Amino acid sequence: MPHLPDLPVTTTDRETYRSIAAGGAPPADQDVHRLLDLGLITADPYQPARYIAHDPRAVAQRVLADTQATIAQALQCMAELPVIEGLASDFDPHRWYGGPASEWLPTRDEMNARIGEALRDASSEMLTAQPGAPVDRDPAVQQLGMDRVLDLVDRGLSVKSIYTAAVQEHAQTRAHLAAITEAGAEVSTLQETFPRMVLIDRTHLFIDNHVMAAERDSGWHVFDRAGVAWAHAIYQQLWARADRWQNGQAPDGVLTERQKMILRVLDEGEPQQRIAPRLSLSERTVTKEIAAARAAVGAKTVYQLMSWWGRQAAE
Repeated sequence: MPHLPDLPVTTTDRETYRSIAAGGAPPADQDVHRLLDLGLITADPYQPARYIAHDPRAVAQRVLADTQATIAQALQCMAELPVIEGLASDFDPHRWYGGPASEWLPTRDEMNARIGEALRDASSEMLTAQPGAPVDRDPAVQQLGMDRVLDLVDRGLSVKSIYTAAVQEHAQTRAHLAAITEAGAEVSTLQETFPRMVLIDRTHLFIDNHVMAAERDSGWHVFDRAGVAWAHAIYQQLWARADRWQNGQAPDGVLTERQKMILRVLDEGEPQQRIAPRLSLSERTVTKEIAAARAAVGAKTVYQLMSWWGRQAAE
């Protein structure tokens, strides 16, 4: 590695150099090691205790070249660090490193900003659990939430939200949830108590602050791999116990008689391709009617449609 000199050059060093450059000698008690190290002076071989001055411009160019070479070498070393860290899987293939644990975000604005940053890079899903009682919200704020859902759905992400069952009795929230489900998001409700959380791509977890007394809306951004995976598993358990919003919102008489006939045949166990000849309909008509029925009850798949149909029959 190139040699880097002892810097900075002090005021005393500069005065000593000027004296030597003018043909004089440095004071007897003056330390000239920094000037020697830089190459600004060398010992006079013919006159003891005297020195010869050299061109500082040449010295500056040499120091600059050495410094640039050192920086280039340091950058090359830094570029190799991921390769070195990648060897960890060979050191102990059965051990996982979760990474940094979490970061406290002391205000609501910081929480929202960090969630926004994570969502900009999201590629697969956003899962939210909102246990708070529904309240009237500023329409502009609610529209921002709607715009965020639309953006995620348009980008192909799965968007799921769990709310407390109390939202069924809140008109503004019902309207909002109807809009986001129509846009492609999925919503469920729970009667039981559950924790607030936001999960993004199984990489980011945002939770309430339970560590210290602080602002009510402060929270934590958790990026520990094991912690996020555990929270994701808990979310899936909550989702499995929750009631689908779409299932609970289908009004009476939402299906046509033809759609009901098709569902009765499916309910008997007939495959979809057998419905058309049995009901004297074209396959295109059957496909169109099933799609219309799914849309009417908010089901994304035939399985979800038949699940809704089964609950209606049981009531």
